[in-house]
Amino acid sequence: MKQRLIAAVDGQRERLGGVARAIHAHPELRFEERFAAGLLADELEAAGLTVTRGAHGLETALRAEIGPRTGPSVAILAEYDALPEIGHACGHNLIATGALGAMLALAKVEHDLPGRVVFLGTPAEEGGGGKIRLLEAGAFAGLDAAMMFHPFDRSVLWQGALAMQRVDFIFHGRPSHAAAAPWEGDSALRGVIQLFNLIDSARVHLRDGARIHGIITDGGQAVNIIPERASAAFSVRAEAASYLESVLMPMVLRCAEAAASATNTRVEIQLGQGYKDMRNNHPLARRFGEHLAALGVPFVEHDPTSGLGSTDMGDVSHAVPAIHPYLAICDTGAAMCHQHAFAEHAASDRGLAVAVAAAKAMALTAFDVISDGDLRSEAHRAFAP
Repeated sequence: MKQRLIAAVDGQRERLGGVARAIHAHPELRFEERFAAGLLADELEAAGLTVTRGAHGLETALRAEIGPRTGPSVAILAEYDALPEIGHACGHNLIATGALGAMLALAKVEHDLPGRVVFLGTPAEEGGGGKIRLLEAGAFAGLDAAMMFHPFDRSVLWQGALAMQRVDFIFHGRPSHAAAAPWEGDSALRGVIQLFNLIDSARVHLRDGARIHGIITDGGQAVNIIPERASAAFSVRAEAASYLESVLMPMVLRCAEAAASATNTRVEIQLGQGYKDMRNNHPLARRFGEHLAALGVPFVEHDPTSGLGSTDMGDVSHAVPAIHPYLAICDTGAAMCHQHAFAEHAASDRGLAVAVAAAKAMALTAFDVISDGDLRSEAHRAFAP
């Protein structure tokens, strides 16, 4: 079976390269991934699979299933949204390609599958929380495991992911002529600036791993008008969702209220999408690593020198045993996610070769999940609180 799955991925190599490059050339923002979702659905249907487009109430989500509906089940996840301005600088075109390759390979041996394999196209990882909406819609119900891979500058079986909360602050002041009667106005921009100052002064008191970073999204209307409105957007992150919710967010909200009070303005607070931290399932990750090793792909289990981001795969990992390994598409330190150079690597020959290797390792690991009861038991024991 191992050789059949590897050969099935290799037989689709040219096809997969075309998909990766096409998605890379058509970057689409969260919940707008119509080209990518349509292309992936077309490829799955061309292989004889039945695809649900607009799955679980999300226009750009996909679902396809193979194998018997009774027995164990596993999901292979595809991401395909891009970033504003810098396109596929997180390599989601390769994530989609790896998932597609794994599913196409498993479809070749469908009649020999002892369980169900689900392909889930998950939109809007970049801030939209598509997987969270799919969780709420029941897309992960009954699954024994879920998996995906992510491009990176090194190959690591498991890394953490920070819990994250997005929050927008809109300050409302009182306009006036900035030269003729500034004493008549209350500057909303002062409120925003004081918010940044208060948060910056609090950083020394934060636990290791905490991150608070923001941008000014509206700084005023004109230089000769005391700003009536100003706004800022922040991401607040922590290694654990409990610390984020009980300490960091209350502190940030107090800073906003204090900034408004000090500047005689009013602050409007809008909570956006939040993500949970990542619970990596080590038995599943190590099995994935065994297949990587057999394929000749070097890796380490964990790299504490690498920085952490956030992903809605974290929310999935709190609901079902899950893995989110990273595979190098460039040399360590050559480029990092969300950089222009990383977007270039995501369309490189090396990047495409990594997506093919990921497809093989995921297909083999997915087959192990539905065929190896001992592995499933280990994974569920590791998942238990």
